[in-house]
Amino acid sequence: MVDVQTLMGVLQSFGKRRVLVFGEAILDRYLKGRATGICREAPVPVVGLQTVLEAPGGAANVAANIAALGAHARLVSWVGADDHGQRLRALIEGQGVDCTGVVADGNRRTVVKQRLRCDDQLVARFDEGDVGPVAATLAARLAAALSAAAAGCDAVVVSDYGLGLMGPVVHEALKRLRGQGLALIVDAKDPGRYRHLAPLVAKPNFAEALRLLGVGGVPPDDRPAFIARYEDRLLDATGARSVVVTLDAEGALLLGAGGPYRTAGRVVPAAHAAGAGDTFVSALTLALASGADTCVAMDLAAAAADVILAREDTATCSREELGRELAGQGKFLRAPTQIREMAGRLRQTGRRIVFTNGCFDILHRGHITYLERAKALGDVLIVGLNDDDSVRRLKGAGRPLNPLADRIAVVAALGCVDHVLAFAGDTAHGPIEMVRPDVFVKGGDYVAKTLPEVALVEELGGRVRLLEYIDNSSTSGLIARIRRDAQAG
Repeated sequence: MVDVQTLMGVLQSFGKRRVLVFGEAILDRYLKGRATGICREAPVPVVGLQTVLEAPGGAANVAANIAALGAHARLVSWVGADDHGQRLRALIEGQGVDCTGVVADGNRRTVVKQRLRCDDQLVARFDEGDVGPVAATLAARLAAALSAAAAGCDAVVVSDYGLGLMGPVVHEALKRLRGQGLALIVDAKDPGRYRHLAPLVAKPNFAEALRLLGVGGVPPDDRPAFIARYEDRLLDATGARSVVVTLDAEGALLLGAGGPYRTAGRVVPAAHAAGAGDTFVSALTLALASGADTCVAMDLAAAAADVILAREDTATCSREELGRELAGQGKFLRAPTQIREMAGRLRQTGRRIVFTNGCFDILHRGHITYLERAKALGDVLIVGLNDDDSVRRLKGAGRPLNPLADRIAVVAALGCVDHVLAFAGDTAHGPIEMVRPDVFVKGGDYVAKTLPEVALVEELGGRVRLLEYIDNSSTSGLIARIRRDAQAG
């Protein structure tokens, strides 16, 4: 991963950028409720509706994310002259997006995706609205809006959901913009349609990349290695300088200029992934428009997507949130109320919580292997760090070598760690009472019956797991070897 200072420097330049987003604007609606019984007509739940949420989706979500990241976003798209269209436009404008180029068409119904969620489980999705090729008059209006909106912009994002917006007239308008030197980033169901425009970057997901390659069958176990074998074919099929293939929990893979380069992924429920690709391409575009190299842009995009993956529903990542994520503060839980609320939400959604604690003074291979094994025991890994005073009491006057703030930043930077908290006690009773973990993990150098936290963990319904100790991988031993070597030198 690129160093944090470089990433922060690029992030600060986002406010100077102007980006044009072109694509299908979609209204995302979320119907949420609780199961009140089983329907008599069929074996399906009866849902007592409690909440209806609406958010900009599709290209509108890309534009909303660009605005949330501090840049000036202009959207060119269409909505229907209906109630859904009016609400969608109001939502987009409420996010600070310039909607001068959003055309209202009385001959088409706004595209709406409605998701029914029962007890935090996605039950169904209902789609409505008009799709298919747009009429010639609407295409001409959109082409004119594209030309007008491009003035002063640094980049153009095409967000093509394959709903009929991208016809020959629009392609010619995009070709003219490309001829003016505007950077073009393509996020499309069929990125091959933009090959003749020679995009700077094409961003297919894994399924889209397979379709582009004409490869079918069951996805292989090692998807990054599989995709990497087709680098030349993907670059040729897209005409792009670089291709970024998003791979869900396996991160994203950059091929072509700047590559190969891969970002880390994050395992989350599928419901949390809605809109994460839009956030990824928004941050990627802004970083490239700011002059960052593609690897830096990849890391910023991955961090922004991680912010979204921690939530449900369609959402945006703000510049402040991305800054905290880059600094590791997005994972740091400060207040007891924040810890309890977060753990409560995780339990309500059926997530299995793993908790471990320690000093983590000098992070080494043993720590990383241990934490990766701990994460594999559940869905969410929370790490408790002893504060500086408690480390001194446990380890002696010369410890810690790294203060708490530095230890938080380093541990939070690990992909296997979901949250970090700090505590002042000599035991972890306090955080265990707040987190109420399903699994409490310690290293194999401990004995379960001597751990003071065991009784509390079991009383709260959790269990204790001791992981195998890795030889020659203790912080104290490492410090001792460094001191011996220094004295010998």
